[in-house]
Amino acid sequence: MKKVRITVVRITRYDDLISKYENPLEHPCDMHEGQVFIADGWRKPENFCESAWTSVSPFVMTLAYGGSDIYQGWMKNSKSAMISCNDGFRPVSFLLEALDEAAS
Repeated sequence: MKKVRITVVRITRYDDLISKYENPLEHPCDMHEGQVFIADGWRKPENFCESAWTSVSPFVMTLAYGGSDIYQGWMKNSKSAMISCNDGFRPVSFLLEALDEAAS
């Protein structure tokens, strides 16, 4: 099993949807673009958003266990995936990359 690097590539924000539908939140998302997390195999990285983990964890597990070419060729690097969290107000796009380093 391998480690997987998770990089926050983009955070989008839909202010019109937030003002129309969302209750005010103090800290809805504490991630920032360029932030990097390392998943030790299938384990959620420390301080990684629980909701985002629900979205990305199946892909992290696939890459950690040696899977590749997710969705048959849509990624230039076959040992990677671009996955977004399920927050409809401020979705975060993550680049997942299998590393050569073995998980502990």
